[in-house]
Amino acid sequence: MTATGHALIGTVIAAKVGNPTLAVPIAIASHFLADALPHWDTGTNKAGKSKRTFFIESFFDVLLGFVLSWLLIVWIFPATNLIYAFLIIIMAQLPDWLTAPYLFFNMKFFPFKNIYHFQKKFDTTLGLPWGFINQAAVVLALIFFGRML
Repeated sequence: MTATGHALIGTVIAAKVGNPTLAVPIAIASHFLADALPHWDTGTNKAGKSKRTFFIESFFDVLLGFVLSWLLIVWIFPATNLIYAFLIIIMAQLPDWLTAPYLFFNMKFFPFKNIYHFQKKFDTTLGLPWGFINQAAVVLALIFFGRML
């Protein structure tokens, strides 16, 4: 799933689970559950991209995730503390943050290599447009149900 998708899921978790003792493990688990759904992300077909292009796309994906999460808090979940939401968003994205040294800085040794290979076990990619449509539908449904609860 895109970093944006993980950020929006983390935002809903932060808005609905006020206890960080519960929210942090839920956010981390949400990462693996979301990645198990067939999806598109900036790493899909990365073999056909330059490392620079992959990095730039990923950077803007992370940036978009933070902007959309902030808007989601302002418009849909205004009672959510921004610092708390930021923590939970980072936790929802954490496995990707931990694989960044492996992917972008050629740190193909312990622990980054192990984390990368563990995370790949859960990753189910799907090309465009269906890979994007799948994750958009899941994230929008989660936001809708999060708002209703």
